[in-house]
Amino acid sequence: MTVVPTVRHPTRDARVLGLPELSGVGRTLVMGVVNVTPDSFSDGGEWFEPSAAVAHGLELLGEGADILDVGGESTRPGSVRVPQDQELARVLPVIEQLAARGAVVSVDTTRAAVAERAVAAGARVVNDVSGGLADPEMGRAVAESGAAYVAMHWRGHADVMDDRQEYDDVVADVRDELASRMAALHDDGVRPEQLILDPGLGFAKAGVLNWPLLAHLDALHQLGRPVLVGASRKRFLGHLLADPAGHPAPPRARDDATAAISALSAVAGAWCVRVHTVRASADAVKVAAAWAAASDGSRVGSPGTAPHSAPEALTSTVALTTESWTAGEQGMPTWQDSGARTDDGGRPR
Repeated sequence: MTVVPTVRHPTRDARVLGLPELSGVGRTLVMGVVNVTPDSFSDGGEWFEPSAAVAHGLELLGEGADILDVGGESTRPGSVRVPQDQELARVLPVIEQLAARGAVVSVDTTRAAVAERAVAAGARVVNDVSGGLADPEMGRAVAESGAAYVAMHWRGHADVMDDRQEYDDVVADVRDELASRMAALHDDGVRPEQLILDPGLGFAKAGVLNWPLLAHLDALHQLGRPVLVGASRKRFLGHLLADPAGHPAPPRARDDATAAISALSAVAGAWCVRVHTVRASADAVKVAAAWAAASDGSRVGSPGTAPHSAPEALTSTVALTTESWTAGEQGMPTWQDSGARTDDGGRPR
């Protein structure tokens, strides 16, 4: 068996409190989505019954998922919030059973009370799309739990987020707003090593705004914490893959594009990718790790072969800068070009 050497990344391989076996593994992790909802945009109702959700989670583990993200409330644009007791009834039985089977479980919630109960039931990650803004008690709850915490960039609930997608510079603004959330969470007692950051693709971001965030994950790495990328099946991919008549590709037809983003995000140093179908992305991050190792290390061949790096011209071509995107070079739409926003960028979760 060929063993591919790993290339260390300062934020991807940073220690995450509560996840010792997943810290510093030398590759991007894969988080499989387990929606226990009747109205998720991608698979609403398919895994709504606890037994079906548990079976689906175990299937995702078998395909290579490192973490299972269990959610009981859809956050797609226009969705209506469910009562807290209903959210608890949906997620707790699934979390308990998956954790009992040895899975590393994440709870996808914006409510502190749900996070607390989920951690007590066996969840080890709290994945909060609001980054603590939806519930002022979330920071305290996370600090006391000691669980890992995914803080996503967020500007409002599903009923208002599409009205809040104006940015001076989407990459700089998302980075700075996440930095502000980090400071607020620190004031609530959350330790830096608990934090994972998520740029919030599709949340208050029209379609064209998502691509610069993906292309410039390095800007988020400046904040010093691991980055989670959640592009799976989102609307901006549907418009990218639209048919000749302009009809967006349906959610399940976006899985190949999702795997491509998983590979590119892994090369860019993402800590984890959050996906609905696991196997292709699990393969993609392994390919990315092998690619990075071959680019960084010595060429495979006879002993003494000198290290080989990508040609300078290729490197400079691939490394589009923030300035070139903003200026609209190479015929690409600028981030702030509202006329280029052909979709709402979303249908997340």
